[in-house]
Amino acid sequence: MPEHKTMEKVTIKDIAKKCGVAVSTVSRAMNNHPDINPETKAMIDRVMKECNYVPNNSARNLKRSDAKAIAVLVKGIGNTFFSQLVSGLEKECQKRGYSCILQNVEEQDNELDTALHIAKEKKLRGLVFLGGNFTHPKEKLDQLEVPFVLSTICTAGRETEGCAAVSVDDFKESYKMTDYLISLGHKDIAIITAPREDESIGKLRLLGYQKALEDHGIPYREELVSFMDMHEDRYSFQSGYRLTGKLLENTKFTALYATSDSLAIGACRALKERGISVPRDCSVAGFDGMDTGEYYIPSITTIRQPVEQIAKATAELLFDMIKGKEKAKQLIFDGELLKRESTAQNNTEN
Repeated sequence: MPEHKTMEKVTIKDIAKKCGVAVSTVSRAMNNHPDINPETKAMIDRVMKECNYVPNNSARNLKRSDAKAIAVLVKGIGNTFFSQLVSGLEKECQKRGYSCILQNVEEQDNELDTALHIAKEKKLRGLVFLGGNFTHPKEKLDQLEVPFVLSTICTAGRETEGCAAVSVDDFKESYKMTDYLISLGHKDIAIITAPREDESIGKLRLLGYQKALEDHGIPYREELVSFMDMHEDRYSFQSGYRLTGKLLENTKFTALYATSDSLAIGACRALKERGISVPRDCSVAGFDGMDTGEYYIPSITTIRQPVEQIAKATAELLFDMIKGKEKAKQLIFDGELLKRESTAQNNTEN
């Protein structure tokens, strides 16, 4: 672990020394100069990666080092819920004279590796993480030398307990939704949730669902749980559609709780195509409170996250940390249960 901290301060001279080559050779490798042996270039690239060394392009332009910028890393750019948050964060940055760099992180990529790279290359003052299964070793988190906030990510792991975070209580809000479906007389409640590997939002929402069932004396049934595939699925209409179809092949249920509104809308389509009426034959509930759900037919019962408040609190916390006025802390907001057309009293035989 101490090695990681020294790695963070390596220079081009250190890389040259480790590789046993001249500084000019390292420079040629970084600039993809044709006049360099491919094996030498591969060795230099490997050593730079091992040392977590990122060429500081900003050093070529001293004015850029004074740039006031933060980056927002979005994992799950297809989740339309995030667009409202990004818009709110951009406004808060503009108010303070900061530029906001939006960085999409692919599902299979590591958001922390991306953050370490972009923080150095762009000379950032701070970072916001949106989405993703945020579980990273503490020693690697410590390599990130700028303040950062996890927004809408309420972590379940010990590694991230000390991180700054702004979110709803995903466990409590998920319990609330499941409890509401049970109050409508539903016992066979299916759920579409994050991949099994998820240790953050997805895990907490699944645990809230399980706890509500337990408190009402309803057995937890694995066949009613549809886990997203880490490589194939997103919080999207398509995944909601696909996973609902898979559930319908194997089991029967009178209610379906999808852990995002996008999944819920896709689920409604899959049910309709199979002649299952929502909510008469099957109630459907979502999570997030995105605008699309309000105008879909039927309108989606959901947990609304207070997007404006979360965006503002995220920005305020981050900028206070940048100024040294505030230490990392976790802020929790209440969600709001919106009862709409997609859920109804269970009138079927259980």
